[in-house]
Amino acid sequence: MSDLRADTYECPPKMNEGLTSYASKPLFLYIIGYLMARLDYIKYQNFEVSLNKDGQLKTEASPKKAIQELPQIFWNDAISWTEANLWALERATDHNVHIETVKRNMKHLKTYADFLEDNRADWRHFPFRKDEQPLRRFRGFLLGKVDDRSLKISTAQNCMSAVILFYRFADLHDLVGNRIPMWKDRIATIPFFDSSGFKRTMLRVSSNLSISNRTQSSVALEDGLLPLRADHMTELLRLTSENEVEELHLMLATGFFTGARIGTITTLTVTGLESARQDSNIPGIRLLKVGPGTKISTKFSVSGEILIPETVYQDLKRYATSTNRLRREVKANFKNKDLLFLNRKGLPYTVSTVNRLVYEMRKHAVDAGMKQFAKFKFHQTRATFGTWLIKLLLDAGYPNGVAVGIVRDAMLHKNERVTFGYIKFLENTKAKIEFASHFNAAFTGLKQRDWNTLNA
Repeated sequence: MSDLRADTYECPPKMNEGLTSYASKPLFLYIIGYLMARLDYIKYQNFEVSLNKDGQLKTEASPKKAIQELPQIFWNDAISWTEANLWALERATDHNVHIETVKRNMKHLKTYADFLEDNRADWRHFPFRKDEQPLRRFRGFLLGKVDDRSLKISTAQNCMSAVILFYRFADLHDLVGNRIPMWKDRIATIPFFDSSGFKRTMLRVSSNLSISNRTQSSVALEDGLLPLRADHMTELLRLTSENEVEELHLMLATGFFTGARIGTITTLTVTGLESARQDSNIPGIRLLKVGPGTKISTKFSVSGEILIPETVYQDLKRYATSTNRLRREVKANFKNKDLLFLNRKGLPYTVSTVNRLVYEMRKHAVDAGMKQFAKFKFHQTRATFGTWLIKLLLDAGYPNGVAVGIVRDAMLHKNERVTFGYIKFLENTKAKIEFASHFNAAFTGLKQRDWNTLNA
């Protein structure tokens, strides 16, 4: 048994609540004006039920770890969308699904809930006429937003995918109660290359309601982002060195020169840095273990080692013992004291916090006349590193399969297909010119904290 509560709701949602029909809703809900669905984050604690010696039910907290920020959706009349919230709970307790993924999925589902509220539609109502079915109407709504440029095609694609994923869950558990087919599935064959460079194929199920990324560039890399030019990278690091907080500058430098994800960088530990070993094959490179058992997070909990140039490593080590950071460590609780990056209150940096800092940095850059950074995203640091590394290996004469294996391990890719995207990028663009000796010189000529010398 579980106790599912939000701090603003007195009672846990009942299993049979579902979506109240609009005919039964109080008229005052419409008189007071338009209200939207609400996405809350609650602490979810498991409970265990047993019989005591007198034969009475006894409830006590489970030793299982509580979920601190479980996303939950409530309709505009404060009733829980029970089916969606159960889906979130199931995914949050799946060790193969990261809680941040669950949060993103529920944000997309909240968009769908707003659409249903606005159109007074029931998510379970699938009439015979397809144009009246909520999923098809929502798909048209998203495409309309894309056409008027108020929504990116990639966001619409991800939103529709999340909604369909929820419906698959609901249909599997017979929560929809619908006899009309909601969509038609189709099997897609996706080619990819294994670690030896041999071409393989895998099958993927998709629906005819999914949104294709019609404007996606054929040369885009992970998450559809492109790398920065070498001179733009150095301009950005110079800007952050002079005008932004030291933590953001070091995080960006780490991203550019290690390819680590933001979730990995924000969980770097002082202990981890101290245990980083020198690469016996590559002078000037440190190997830092990340993943399960290290307290340094990775996507999909992949274990591996990231490459850190000695100059960047020394900058991070120097920061770890700086007065500024040590003061923050004093304020931190015991479990966070080993984190490399702490904010002024001694709390860990989150992905959303770093994204806010990047947002402010973009505004400062635009104000300084650097409009090329108006849409910069932190993940472009990873795309920049991956492009440079694959180019360097191919120029050195490594076969595609070997180069892909090295880059896959360095960037902790779960699938070689993602890594091969970097080769395709180089083959289809002029990036080989942009990232040849220029970027290599920037990398190998890196001077600690003197970013003005990068273009020398």
